[in-house]
Amino acid sequence: MKVAILDDYQNVALKMADWSAVADRAEISVFNDHLTNPAAIVGRLLPFDVVCVMRERTPLSREIILRLPNLKLIASTGLSNASIDMPAAQERGIRVTGTGYRSTPTIELTWALILGSMRHVFEERDAIRHGGWQTSIGQELDGKVLGVLGLGNIGKQVTRIGLAFGMKVIAWSQKMTRETAETAGATFVTKSELFRQADIVTIHLVLSKRTRGLVGAAELQLMKPTARLINTSRGQIVDEGALINALQSRAIAGAALDVFDEEPLPDQHPFRRSNNVLATPHIGYVAEDLYRTFYGEAAANIAAWLDEN
Repeated sequence: MKVAILDDYQNVALKMADWSAVADRAEISVFNDHLTNPAAIVGRLLPFDVVCVMRERTPLSREIILRLPNLKLIASTGLSNASIDMPAAQERGIRVTGTGYRSTPTIELTWALILGSMRHVFEERDAIRHGGWQTSIGQELDGKVLGVLGLGNIGKQVTRIGLAFGMKVIAWSQKMTRETAETAGATFVTKSELFRQADIVTIHLVLSKRTRGLVGAAELQLMKPTARLINTSRGQIVDEGALINALQSRAIAGAALDVFDEEPLPDQHPFRRSNNVLATPHIGYVAEDLYRTFYGEAAANIAAWLDEN
């Protein structure tokens, strides 16, 4: 049996879990680089019986799955993985397994981005490295309006922390009710009101047909010129071109982003160069304890499958 572990960017997969029950019966290959071309992905994975994927880094489309005759198991991390074509896997009789997940790392990163953006933390760090001293003026959170798109597991906790900072929290999503918002400590408003009133808009929605492109030029035009957009959910929820235009024209003060339309972010992308963008490389879930859950349970799932086969 041959097992491939994909997109182990930090080269930690084998250190984060006990793989001995797998290694005793299978040959494990770890890949630290990232492939985007479907033909290259197929060429790499052709020999493998098992593929372990880290979240949605390498999508396994129908085109790819149907061209991998040896593939029998996809061991994904997380509870579900929208980038795996499940009908194609089922047609081929390929089992797909998942692991446990918790939102804590993403909630914490959301607030790291909010604070980093509002207080110009990274600009000041760069300035002090080059001999500067107090080159900007930050903004306080107390008394500001936090607009939360989505009050699921993450949105509720982001709201709780916003209230602790003394912020007024308003919220909206397509299925939200006034009662849902009030239970979380937020005030339910319309979508337009949220973008008009918020000093910070933070996105906590699942990507779907309904939410793709939900934040576009019209919504961004409603925002205050002093407001900031935070996205730790999925890049495609925001119209990227419209956001670039809003940032370049200074229609909004800035954005703090952990997710993008294309990942890894292309080398020449404007988000890599914009001085009013705080960008991180989709690290919301990249934390040691969660990685141990991901790789530990993925290894256990593969070992259990080997027991059966």
